[in-house]
Amino acid sequence: MYKITDRQKKNAASLGVTIKPSTNKSKKIDVFKNGQKIASIGAMGYMDYELYLNSLGKEYADERRKLYKIRHANNRNKIGTPGFFADRILW
Repeated sequence: MYKITDRQKKNAASLGVTIKPSTNKSKKIDVFKNGQKIASIGAMGYMDYELYLNSLGKEYADERRKLYKIRHANNRNKIGTPGFFADRILW
């Protein structure tokens, strides 16, 4: 099971949503707005900013964040999409 961090909870709160560990075994987090599930984000088996930060350090995590944002530029800015929430909460 994926452990949600305080930073991720804070990021979610700033977007007006809440998060819980995903019920979908292939995803890390479920995103809720007003009690309704609106997205499942973060594929299991892939690293995210917090995992990189804790295992390989800030410099490497920051580089991976930069590359993620470049790679997902087409889907991370569409408000309300899983890509949007993944970018704002996990990265």
